[in-house]
Amino acid sequence: MSLAQQWAEARPKVAGLHLDSGACSRQSLAVIDAVTAHARHEAEVGGYVAAEAAAPVLEAGRVAIAALTGLRTSDVVYTTGSNDSLDLLLGSWAGERTLACLPGEFGPNLAIMAANGFAVRALPVDGNGRVVVDDAAAQLCADPPALVHFTALASHRGIAQPLAAMVAVCRAAGVPIVVDAAQAFGHLDCAVGADAIYSSSRKWLAGPRGVGFLAVRPELLAQLQRRVPPADWNVPMTVLQSFENGEHNAATRLGYSVAIGEHLAAGPELIRARLAELGRTARQVLAEVPGWRVVEPVDEPTAITTLEPTDGADPAEVRAWLIAERGIVTTACELARAPFEMTKPVLRISPHVDTTAEDLEQFVEVWQAAP
Repeated sequence: MSLAQQWAEARPKVAGLHLDSGACSRQSLAVIDAVTAHARHEAEVGGYVAAEAAAPVLEAGRVAIAALTGLRTSDVVYTTGSNDSLDLLLGSWAGERTLACLPGEFGPNLAIMAANGFAVRALPVDGNGRVVVDDAAAQLCADPPALVHFTALASHRGIAQPLAAMVAVCRAAGVPIVVDAAQAFGHLDCAVGADAIYSSSRKWLAGPRGVGFLAVRPELLAQLQRRVPPADWNVPMTVLQSFENGEHNAATRLGYSVAIGEHLAAGPELIRARLAELGRTARQVLAEVPGWRVVEPVDEPTAITTLEPTDGADPAEVRAWLIAERGIVTTACELARAPFEMTKPVLRISPHVDTTAEDLEQFVEVWQAAP
């Protein structure tokens, strides 16, 4: 059985056509059952007792995250998602609050940086928004910021950033690098030894909403100061432990652990190859549609394809029509998604491994009929 068939058969039948895994993938029946069973167990024995019983599965999830990020199991904590992870990390930073990031940085990330008092400067990029590694190395050596925040794969443009090369550049410059892997985790190779890395569950790993992870190397952790409880309180709790010291949905963490296990069982390299194949196919069949421009190069190794209107179409209206009239789910990216880079809204498709060439051809046919 092919990877695409395995993926499809493990999930409820889709109602229409799902081309929106960059926003929220479809959970498997096993993940749904794990979340449901834990909720039932909480009702039977109490939430805290049920959480203790789930500890081995949650630890297995940490082990899997460590394997996929190149960090240690003890470096990993669960969070409520990517925004929470970044806020926890930046809010605990004890040093100078300067940061370098890509011009196409995710808008909500920029808001979190601003809320935590970070002054932001741009890394050098080419015409596709991809970092120019040599220029970035020179910039970091000449005027190093306290941190580099590096979004390995943006949500408004399917351009794979040279993650491993940037990690090496930052290490040589002595600047810690924090990686936003919200779109990259489970999509690109993230096991490159970043100083910190975080992601959400609901995208390419196809876990539940409202859960994610943050992994931080001890060397970077030593530069953080516990916020809650305050650092000067005599409480035996590390900074990393404090990140998990709040109310959380244990059932979704359990579901995430199951989803990561499914990802490893399917084969991360096979999944990455299949996603890259789908991206190439999508760009080929979408390239000739009048009134739109495919943003990414055909051979970009990602499944995200961005469609920029050239004749005045409104991506938000097109998305709404596709859902209402055909049950096809896509994403409309407004300027706020990348306010320092985007100049017009775009439509994005992000198929997962169960999408077929026939599905993409069906999308093209319907999409051309959209008002």
